[in-house]
Amino acid sequence: MQETRMLSESSYQAARSVAATVERHFAHHHASALLSGERDLAPLPHQRAIETIIDVAFWASLRREEGYSPKISLAFLPLKTAHQPLSFAYRLPLTPAILTKLAPAVERPGIHLGVWHEDDQYYIWGTTQDIPTNCFVLEVIEPGLLVIKHRRMGGFGKFVNVAILKGDQIKVVDDRTGEKPDCPELLNSMLGFTSPAYWNNSLNVMVQLAVSMRAHGRGGLLLVVPAGSRTWPESIIQPMTYAVEPAFSLLADLLRRKPAEKAGSEWRGALSMAVEGVAGLTAVDGATLINHQYELLGFGAKIGRSLRSTPVEQIVVTEPIVGNVPLVIHPTQAGGTRHLSAAQFVFDQRDATALVASQDGRFTIFAWSDAEGMVHAHRVDSLLL
Repeated sequence: MQETRMLSESSYQAARSVAATVERHFAHHHASALLSGERDLAPLPHQRAIETIIDVAFWASLRREEGYSPKISLAFLPLKTAHQPLSFAYRLPLTPAILTKLAPAVERPGIHLGVWHEDDQYYIWGTTQDIPTNCFVLEVIEPGLLVIKHRRMGGFGKFVNVAILKGDQIKVVDDRTGEKPDCPELLNSMLGFTSPAYWNNSLNVMVQLAVSMRAHGRGGLLLVVPAGSRTWPESIIQPMTYAVEPAFSLLADLLRRKPAEKAGSEWRGALSMAVEGVAGLTAVDGATLINHQYELLGFGAKIGRSLRSTPVEQIVVTEPIVGNVPLVIHPTQAGGTRHLSAAQFVFDQRDATALVASQDGRFTIFAWSDAEGMVHAHRVDSLLL
């Protein structure tokens, strides 16, 4: 009785609160994708479907099966539009109990439970690993933590986050962040407002680097400096602990390949391995350095204030979330030693960017803002879940 009631009336208030906003987001991106020439599009999720799927997934997230909390990804699409699906012989009703039972079989990344409806009855038809562009996906990260996302155009790389729900807290990603002055192109890429071919360029590889840095869980600092720059060594204590000579160019070489060579899964696999290799170096104490061409210059570097500079006294902190208010703070309030070092490096080297992953999952992009006249710290962990 309790399971049936959940399907007819949401008891998780956040599901009801966010559903209309999410519906508008998907409708907007569906229209934009059509204008861009995209045709492999998932059906638009309607408010009732969004609310129902969130509600059931939330209650499932609070359950345990043999001591484990479920980790599930739900994709809203009919069986006929899925690519090479695993189809169940019988439809399963969408309930918290069934999601919890199925969770161990589908917790690996990239596997989605397919959800569809007949009239007002929602059911699970099977699993799929390949979904259309703009498909509504709800991922259960941990108990009470859900992320609404969709596959970006082109189909390669991290999905685009739309909203994050944690208990009664709702964070909706701000679509207008990319329009603001001095918004880093890397942040704009994380927001997902890019053309299909854009994923294969270096900015989007940086998104993969950020995801991998956050995933290893040890914290890390990645400095990106202009190729050929002679000033960045002024902000690094010499000699660098693990300098690389000549610069390691595997990532750069992969990105320089001709478009035809980037079309297959072999190139994507090689790129993913190269990204994991560079991101793994950020787990070593100190900073990892790469240039704008994605050549590795060294790792384990210690940041020191340039002799020509002064200590950084304030930074502005924002998060690309609807309703966020910018804060001007001392850099020590942004986090620990990594955050202070990153802020100082960007303050000294204003054509550089610093990416900082914390052990607790926070992730910050530091970049110089001419509009603000100070270092801008962009909190982006909500985009990387």
